[in-house]
Amino acid sequence: MNKNILILTGSPRDNGNSDMLADAFMKGAKEKGHTVNKIKAAKLNVSGCKACIMCWTKDGACVQCDDMKEIEPLLESADMLVLVSPLYFFGISAQLKAVIDRFCAYCVDSRKKSLLVKESALIMCGECDEERFFSGAIDTYKYTADYMKWEDRGILIATSVSAKGDILQGDWLTKAQAFGTSI
Repeated sequence: MNKNILILTGSPRDNGNSDMLADAFMKGAKEKGHTVNKIKAAKLNVSGCKACIMCWTKDGACVQCDDMKEIEPLLESADMLVLVSPLYFFGISAQLKAVIDRFCAYCVDSRKKSLLVKESALIMCGECDEERFFSGAIDTYKYTADYMKWEDRGILIATSVSAKGDILQGDWLTKAQAFGTSI
């Protein structure tokens, strides 16, 4: 069955390492016939959740007037969500975290609108040479997926990647494309 996949990226750097990983995953997923959309969360103005619990009281999921409204239609129609981020101080980027925190609206009162997302994946890269340095970000992802009742389809961590273009060294893009093909 073909899926509607939404990729949310968290890097503020255009055509950077994590962006190239996202594109490679997307290429693989499209080869399998899936519909794939990519949103660069870091290029949008999305504020973090304010815990006001005013979800769905105005036009849309959140009372904040920001670019989350651009994400909501694609998020609400996605079967699978892929989170892609560089490692920033042992976590995902703040820009991507702000978007994830706004998923609150779909949990607080899911009677208004719940997400169709049933599956998720995480793709990250960073200059650290050991995966253990990614454990905070991985735990955040795993707990989020568990809380949202998403089936984890896998995690790809590209280590020793820092400068723009480092991802081209080794086989990280091949692995990301194969990951997309495996979905």
